[in-house]
Amino acid sequence: MWKKKEEKKEEVKEESLLKELCGDDAKLYDFLSSYLFLDPLAAISKKGLDILTEEGEKSGDFRPAVDKAIFEGAQNLGESERYIKVIQNLALKTIHVTEQEKEKVEKEGLTDRAASLGRRIDDQKFMSERAEDIINVASKFYDEILVELGEKARREERKGEIAKAEVEEWRIREVEQAGREARKIERREMGREERREAEKQDKRDELAAEGRREAREEARAKAEDEEKRIEEMENEGREARKKERGDN
Repeated sequence: MWKKKEEKKEEVKEESLLKELCGDDAKLYDFLSSYLFLDPLAAISKKGLDILTEEGEKSGDFRPAVDKAIFEGAQNLGESERYIKVIQNLALKTIHVTEQEKEKVEKEGLTDRAASLGRRIDDQKFMSERAEDIINVASKFYDEILVELGEKARREERKGEIAKAEVEEWRIREVEQAGREARKIERREMGREERREAEKQDKRDELAAEGRREAREEARAKAEDEEKRIEEMENEGREARKKERGDN
């Protein structure tokens, strides 16, 4: 899960979520902490599971297919039996390939590498034995992750809109200031009556500009209030989902 680095705060939060879902099952937690992703939509291949399996047959690396099978199984619990068999089959293929590599490195005296391959075999055996539990926990984990990713994307979009509004506000103020300076220079060349009328018009323009600024400030305040409301709703939804997971 932590292969793809995100902000530390998010990493700790999702780590806590996985611990919550695994409970006292330390082995399941250790396994899934290496097989689940903070952003599955970005990390998991878009290729079909059959294609990834075929590529694994050629390369000896079935990990992309395993990641895909766990994610798809988590999203399709009604077909869990089929995905359990797929995961078990991928585990057997990986064990076969890994055992062959382990024999080779043992003959070469590479004990550290052999030990690492032995742990990989143990992981695959665990995955085969606990495929159903893996899919069930992954389903709850990814359900929450995908909701939060959607919230984050919308939050970033709103931040972008606010930033654009701030830039536009700065631009408007600069234009208004430039206009005032230009009119000030123009008045120096005017006669007394003309200057008096120009100053009156400037006051009217300034009052109108001030009204527009106040309207923009009010719109910004409403946007900030709406952002707080949305954040509160998201937090309430997060707590409700947590409670629902606990009840289940």
